[in-house]
Amino acid sequence: MSTRDLKSITEGLGKLGLSQPDSSAQPLSHPDYNVVDVMRNYITNELHNISEVSKDIIFQALDSPNTLDKGDLIIPVPRLRLKGVNPKEKAAEWAAKFDKSKFLSEVKAEGPFLQFFFDKSILYNLVIKDVLKRGDNYGYLPLGINKKIIVEFSSPNIAKPFHAGHLRSTIIGGFLSNLYEKAGWDVERINYLGDWGKQFGVLAVGFEKYGSEDALSSDPINHLFEVYVKINADMKKEIEETGSSATDDKARDHFRKMEAGDETALAIWKRFRDLSIEKYIDTYARLNIAFDQYSGESQVSKETMADAMQLFADRGLIHEDRGAKLIDLSKFNKHLGKCLVQKSDGTSIYVTRDVGEAIKRYNTYKFDKMIYVIANQQDLHVKQFFEILKQMDFEWAKNLEHVNFGMVEGMSTRKGTVVFLDHILEETKEKMHEVMKQNPAKYALIENPEHIADLVGISAVMIQDMQSKRINNYEFKWERMLSFEGDTGPYLQYAHSRLRSVQRNSKIEESELLDANFDLLVEPCAANLIRTLAQYPDVIQRALKTHEPSTIVTYLFNLTHIVSQCYDILWVAGQEKDLAVARLALYASARQVLYNGMTLLGLTAVDRM
Repeated sequence: MSTRDLKSITEGLGKLGLSQPDSSAQPLSHPDYNVVDVMRNYITNELHNISEVSKDIIFQALDSPNTLDKGDLIIPVPRLRLKGVNPKEKAAEWAAKFDKSKFLSEVKAEGPFLQFFFDKSILYNLVIKDVLKRGDNYGYLPLGINKKIIVEFSSPNIAKPFHAGHLRSTIIGGFLSNLYEKAGWDVERINYLGDWGKQFGVLAVGFEKYGSEDALSSDPINHLFEVYVKINADMKKEIEETGSSATDDKARDHFRKMEAGDETALAIWKRFRDLSIEKYIDTYARLNIAFDQYSGESQVSKETMADAMQLFADRGLIHEDRGAKLIDLSKFNKHLGKCLVQKSDGTSIYVTRDVGEAIKRYNTYKFDKMIYVIANQQDLHVKQFFEILKQMDFEWAKNLEHVNFGMVEGMSTRKGTVVFLDHILEETKEKMHEVMKQNPAKYALIENPEHIADLVGISAVMIQDMQSKRINNYEFKWERMLSFEGDTGPYLQYAHSRLRSVQRNSKIEESELLDANFDLLVEPCAANLIRTLAQYPDVIQRALKTHEPSTIVTYLFNLTHIVSQCYDILWVAGQEKDLAVARLALYASARQVLYNGMTLLGLTAVDRM
């Protein structure tokens, strides 16, 4: 049996003389994976008995309050759709009648709200054991079993900088892929490269003039970008001096050869593409991302685009204007305007490629959902593209989703303004290394300090990106990002390594933790910590609804702040064995949940720093 399929919650209830509350009416409930669902089911059944409100309505109305002082679950009485009742009076009446059993410690009426507080003893016995037994799989939910999702993200343009926008798409797409896997979906990660077009003619001509074989082999992306910049400067100068550009004509001619299938021209293009992908793979590996497929504009065949154009025509969507072909989408949505699908010279444009590629993907994967992680500057393009597929009567078009994001402002290296991701990551690594060296005693214990500096530096970049709502623009700030104080990536890494240190220094075997006496955990900060650990599967469900990395980031900072408060009170060192084991079991659970959340975000948690 895999750790995903454990029944540790059900078994734990049995040892406490309890059984799983009836959940037959709740298809969205997963009490074998989520302790909060056990409580939801119990509250739903009891409140149904008192109020006669349908179980379905009660279950849907149960919500998580913002702070622990308001309970573990809460119901606003007006959401139960009762007519002619005073919500305050009803809340008070039901709170007085409620049978708490061993599941709840308190049911309070607060104005029109019913607040439910879980019994701590149940939480300690169920949550700690479930976390320690499931390990990396704590938080997994079987929501997407037998469902396929495609996530298209990152999508840099070869020969142009892998810039901040691609970084955001990469981080968000990597997170969403991990998130859907954690919810049981079969995930296909696709990188749809900008790998076709006249710029490859420009590059070929530029490489002939400025290229270096050594530089291409050692650093293809940076070298191709340098070549691209130089040859573009030449073309601009030619136009200024003569009104035309022989270099530009040569580049167009080269691309025409590529389009016509000329073997020499395609061999040059393929080499640039393959070397670039090789380099991308290394960069993505640093961010814990591996793509299942490197696709791209070049992979959309002329036949596929011709088929798409034919389908547009068959549906009566196309009209011509001075030789160009357009689709008037304002008939279906006044905000979408007219969309160009073929230029007057017969060449297709992005939207036709995107339509062709989407059809090909559905035919290949029969996906249940496809997500495009694309910046909000492309909102109109994506809406037009989705609407066209809808008007083509593809049933699956409703399963396409655009996850958009804002701009990164001020992202440049400390040494200049180049925005290559590799430069940013190298600089963060250097800076982290400098900080780590300031504590020689700790530094001496780290086996591979440069590698650890890299992991902590990457955490700094990623957490700064993921902290606020993805639709917001954010300003890239070196000072704030690299701090070990406050809510930063290094702070999360420090919190994880400190929890590891508590375990290392205790000399207590992990096997002893499952048999701990949790009755010894009586302090309020221990109760706050276990209540927070119980929320993690719910937090994953919330993130699935919002597609917001910040949902997980906020939770992890909240968790680490509570752990930090516990250190002053819940000592492990120097305590009697039974008390030390109980406290360490709680800390070990917190470390595992922190590790799982960091991994979900795409971070590698470090054990020493």
